Amino acid sequence: MGVIHKIGRRKCAVARVYLTEGTGKITVNKREFANYFPTPTLQYKVMQPLAMTENAENFDVKINVYGGGSTGQAEAVRMAIARAMCEVDAENRLVLKPEGLLTRDPRMVERKKFGQKKARKRFQFSKR
Repeated sequence: MGVIHKIGRRKCAVARVYLTEGTGKITVNKREFANYFPTPTLQYKVMQPLAMTENAENFDVKINVYGGGSTGQAEAVRMAIARAMCEVDAENRLVLKPEGLLTRDPRMVERKKFGQKKARKRFQFSKR
């Protein structure tokens, strides 16, 4: 099969995933998967495409991820793994597409405007 390389993005996070046949070992930035994503919610998000396609023990996954926060990174990894699963088998697309795992989430942080406290919050208004 060889190595499958895919990229996933979410907010400012960029994840590069390298998928090879193996025993289900996942490393993120040369660290253990459970150490890098400590909460069960983040671990579930990363494992979701593998679990849905029933390939959790069939592939070794090497991940390089940078930028953004922990949630954005987990969702970027999820998207990259989902894209890789589609390349492994075209049938996986029928499982992953309805769950929205192949759709890029375009929501980004809105920029702060001048003359305001934040993106939408104004400075306090004084009538007198």
